[in-house]
Amino acid sequence: MEQTVSPVFVGRGRETGLLTAGLDRAGAGEPQAVLVGGEAGVGKTRLVEEFLARAEAAGAVTALGACLEVGAEGLPYGPLSAALRRLHRRLGPELDAAAAGLEGRLARLLPDFGEADGEGNDEYGRARLFEHTARLFERLTEGRTLVLAVEDLHWSDRSTRELLAYLVRTLHRSRVLIVATYRTDDLHRRHPLRPFLAELERLRTVQRLELERLDRPEVAAQLAGILGPETPGRDVVDRIHRRSEGNPFFVEELATAYRNGCLACVTESLRDILLVRVEALPEETQRIVRIAAEGGSRIEHALLAAVVAESGHGHGPAGEDALISGLRTAVGANILRPDTDGEGYRFRHALVREAVSDDLLPGERQAINRRFATVLEADPELVRAEQRTARLADYWYRAHQPARALPAALDAARGARRRNAFAEQLKMLERALELWDAVSEQTLAATPRPHDRADTYPPCGCADGDHDGCDRLQLVDVLAEAVDAARRAGDRDRGQSLARRALGLVDEHRNPLRAAWFRLQRAKMLDQLKRGGGLEEIQYAHRLVQDLGPSAVQAEALALEAAHGLLRNPGPAAVAAAERAADIARQAGAPSIEVHARVTLAGLLGDFDDGERALALLAEAVEQARPLGNDDVHTRGLNNLASLLLSYGRAEEAVTAARTGLDAARRSGLLLNTGPILTGNLAEALLAAGRTREAAAVLADWDDKPEADTHGEFMDRLRGELALLRGDTDEAETHWAAAHASGGNGAQPQHVLPTAALGVRVAVRRGRPDQARARLAEALDGTALTGQDGHLLPLLTHAAEAEADQHPRTPDGEAALARIGRLAEGLAARCALQRGWAALLAGELARAAGRPTTEHRRTAVTELRAAALPGPLSHALLRAAEDAAAAGARDEAAAHLREAAELARRRDDLSTRRDAELLAERLGLGQRDAPANGSGDGLGLTPRERDVLRQLALGRSNRQIAEQLFISPKTASVHVSNILAKLAVGGRGRRRRWPIGCGCSRRGGV
Repeated sequence: MEQTVSPVFVGRGRETGLLTAGLDRAGAGEPQAVLVGGEAGVGKTRLVEEFLARAEAAGAVTALGACLEVGAEGLPYGPLSAALRRLHRRLGPELDAAAAGLEGRLARLLPDFGEADGEGNDEYGRARLFEHTARLFERLTEGRTLVLAVEDLHWSDRSTRELLAYLVRTLHRSRVLIVATYRTDDLHRRHPLRPFLAELERLRTVQRLELERLDRPEVAAQLAGILGPETPGRDVVDRIHRRSEGNPFFVEELATAYRNGCLACVTESLRDILLVRVEALPEETQRIVRIAAEGGSRIEHALLAAVVAESGHGHGPAGEDALISGLRTAVGANILRPDTDGEGYRFRHALVREAVSDDLLPGERQAINRRFATVLEADPELVRAEQRTARLADYWYRAHQPARALPAALDAARGARRRNAFAEQLKMLERALELWDAVSEQTLAATPRPHDRADTYPPCGCADGDHDGCDRLQLVDVLAEAVDAARRAGDRDRGQSLARRALGLVDEHRNPLRAAWFRLQRAKMLDQLKRGGGLEEIQYAHRLVQDLGPSAVQAEALALEAAHGLLRNPGPAAVAAAERAADIARQAGAPSIEVHARVTLAGLLGDFDDGERALALLAEAVEQARPLGNDDVHTRGLNNLASLLLSYGRAEEAVTAARTGLDAARRSGLLLNTGPILTGNLAEALLAAGRTREAAAVLADWDDKPEADTHGEFMDRLRGELALLRGDTDEAETHWAAAHASGGNGAQPQHVLPTAALGVRVAVRRGRPDQARARLAEALDGTALTGQDGHLLPLLTHAAEAEADQHPRTPDGEAALARIGRLAEGLAARCALQRGWAALLAGELARAAGRPTTEHRRTAVTELRAAALPGPLSHALLRAAEDAAAAGARDEAAAHLREAAELARRRDDLSTRRDAELLAERLGLGQRDAPANGSGDGLGLTPRERDVLRQLALGRSNRQIAEQLFISPKTASVHVSNILAKLAVGGRGRRRRWPIGCGCSRRGGV
């Protein structure tokens, strides 16, 4: 065989070192990913091959898979399936043992695992597939280091990219190194790989490197390796370096031209450089190479043989011998290479395949693809089962045969759906839509409707006896599949466009069920996009079907209306909708919708009814979901249970429910879907229970998870709460701003109101009462407040405190207090936690009105002691300490402050501890009116006089000083006179000249 590749690996020392370091870290249990970019021909494949050989020598297990260029548009998970197949061949029983219990789900990725299970082909099935793939790799790497290499990511399908991203972000303690290559010169501005790379590059476990071209000494070394004793002189090396520009693949091609004595006849055209050796092959070999170029990045021997025979050459033993001879010639010329699986061939470089394919005439290309499609259709076993439908669809499409391409595209779409690859399903369905008008009515009439239709899409929605071709495939059926695929793939804008097109085709009077179904899909996507209009679509859909008999569509419309009410505007209407949805779903035989409705009903009753009854109903709904095998409903129920328990102050029980939900989501593979909200509820419950460090650990652990940015307003708000506990108001402000910004249109009150409460507290800490007032007003103006008593009580309390502290009070402050008072009158407290907040709110309103009383805050302490949540209780104790001090009960005030400080210490609440210390200082607790010579300040002031001096430095009057220090105005006046005399200051007007040494400029003590 002619030597065209250097046996010596030239250069790449830095890159090899980086990969080796990643392998070492992976071997130590720190999974790594390295993304290798570079232009075509720069040596990415050679680098990976050399590294994999070294990794194998070091004891690692390696697996390689490549993305396919041709026929890959509807072919999901191609490189991962190939890599797993190679692992299966190598590890055999060990891989089977690692997959034990997961085979039914993993069969969607690799059919070698057996039959796929019968679970639904929805986004939850996709999440399970991803989770169980990660679990497989975790098990595989318990006793070994694994290197997973994926080549040519620039050709990857979206499902492959998303699964790779999931693995990179979830394999936290596995001994895995993922290496992926991609062409940088193929990444145009809107290439889908760009956001993927940007997303992964942010992770600390991911490194991205770009291969540079070789310099002149490296080109010389490469030429020496290829040509051996024929190594050219300096002028030829210079010429090859100049013409190749250091691209190793072009160096190889030019080296071959030099060896063959035709370097001077090679033009500057890249295409000519690539084709010069192909055109030197015998004609029969060239024909085989041209056919192989249209077969794909990798072509099976049996398929290639059948297509060559179909072309009129190569029938019988003589034909097979001629094929083998031609292939041997192509392999000897280093145009083709045997595939690593030993079942077929691939081009030495994709650039060669592209050049050969581009050189075909249009009719020639179509004819070759037609033969591929005809042969594959006659014998589907020629290719692997998971590739069959997608490749057949692509061959017919490239053959320009719409009548065959459209049914093939629909088959490929169904195949992708069964593998939970919704982006690839959508691509195939959009191809079918593109071909629709080019296909005859006879072909459409002969094309069967899919038996696994989208979601709850009605097989027929016509009025009784008024059917109009519902037994045959219609354009609206394909649109329904496409809308459903777009929604599940996360391409919701495209889904909206498809749904609008479908609604233009559906006569809602003759086909109300289908019209309603499309409206409901639009509503779901609008909600997921955080845009308005979703409720109007739901209500419109309900009106279309409300007078029809029970159906899944009717039940779903009511269930969605109730769920919308639960999250945004709970009330009796939402309760009635949930009850009707459950009843109709039961009649229509839609158990999942029924349980969803019951979960919603329990949440609504928690806002308006007895809490114990609501919790019992919710627990019953959770149990109902178990036998259905509907993990989505089950985890949603556990999530809502955790939220409801926390709203009633039962934080430890909420922690247990949230952890149970996360465990269930992990077992069922739903962390991708319900993990974020369950994680947020767990962290919030831990914060409420005073387990601050655990809450911080939960949030930190989630940061590197897939979809970590979902429920962003919730996660950012919790991070802001943690920052405020630490006393870092700047960071708290940053997180509040992020939470506020990510809420978007249609944000839920359960997030808006707690976020506003955080914003108010942060603004107060930063000395911005005007900002606190504005944040309160924005939240109240833009949010439905019905049923939100539990969230309103702490928000209004913090806002009332801010206003009550203002002297003098502005007209805007008076208006804000009046509004708070009006809202407070309509709130109902249903548990000890809410009764405690209500008492605190009443106390602040009384203080603001100049009628302070100790009763409110004593009641708050009693109720919040019963609730046993350290945050609200420590807050109430601080307020009660102020009341006790004002009443002269110094011992009681000191006891309250000690208890508040201890609670704050246990929950790492630095802000509350500081507040307790400052309040103790203001009250003079624990200080003696020592003589001046014992004070150590050199000014002759007693501790209480220093307290008064600090208030003077802030410009406060005697009355304001008295309020701050809980003394009478007369006593304050005496202290001021003494201070002025001791400092020999003629009056208040000269206070700006008082020495810094008095401690006036320092917060928290002298």
